[in-house]
Amino acid sequence: MQLIETEIKKRGEPGAESCRLFHGRGHCFPDHTDLLIDWFKPVVLITLYCQRDEKWLAQLVTLLLSQLDDVKTILLQERFLLNSPSRILFGDLPDQVDAVEAGLKYRLRLNTAQNIGFFLDMAEGRKVVSERVKGKKVLNLFAYTCSFSVIAIASGATQVVNLDMNRGALESGRFNHQLNNLDLRKASFLSLEMFRSFNKLRKLAPFDLIICDPPAAQGQSFQVQRDWPKLIRKLPLLLSSGGEILFCLSSPYLTPQYVEQLVTKYFQRAQLLKIYYPGACFPEKSHAKGLNILHYRFD
Repeated sequence: MQLIETEIKKRGEPGAESCRLFHGRGHCFPDHTDLLIDWFKPVVLITLYCQRDEKWLAQLVTLLLSQLDDVKTILLQERFLLNSPSRILFGDLPDQVDAVEAGLKYRLRLNTAQNIGFFLDMAEGRKVVSERVKGKKVLNLFAYTCSFSVIAIASGATQVVNLDMNRGALESGRFNHQLNNLDLRKASFLSLEMFRSFNKLRKLAPFDLIICDPPAAQGQSFQVQRDWPKLIRKLPLLLSSGGEILFCLSSPYLTPQYVEQLVTKYFQRAQLLKIYYPGACFPEKSHAKGLNILHYRFD
């Protein structure tokens, strides 16, 4: 428990903003590669990828309660079990819990789904969008619950097109816009498959910024080895002159160099502006195996 306590103390007392308290999946802590701990005030969410005994869990609950104020609930998600069920270790789960980042809110689906509706490690990507999106038209691909769209419109984007196959996720995304009192006339929500709807996207183009955040794998609809080359070959055709793309890569099978080689192959004049990583709260033994956000400009 000492290691976990030390890492939590590094973060300081968390306030209203959501944050990662402990990140074991980056393999910097060999005995804790199965453990994530997140703060969504007033809920602590523990995610385990391997089974731990009840005595260890009880010790962890005691530690968290001793280190954190305003904890109303400690929730455990057991990702090693079928359908990743959750159970309460302390307190009662509020009816509504929101992730809060940069003052914006995102409704969570705690205790009901494997993916709770918000990815903390994408904070750096959302920050990049907020800094570059004013007055621009944006395409948000694999939009999920539309956190990129929320930050884009809040930061001055003129229009955001959100595309995802999951209609339910897009409805959650629409709600997130309403939750933040954003103008829904600036956002559209298309429940479509990316490659089958490319002609429709061409009619909506050109876009000044494209955000491409595909899943690591999604059955037959998206496979990394098959579909990343297609994405990189097609997406720049939807851009305005000098437009930009954020390629968000989170796959244990591909490295950033793979994406760089593909971009160079198809678009030799493309300029890699920067590669962004999740930040200090998400330590990684190897950046190549974690989340990488490749920021390109295409002429």
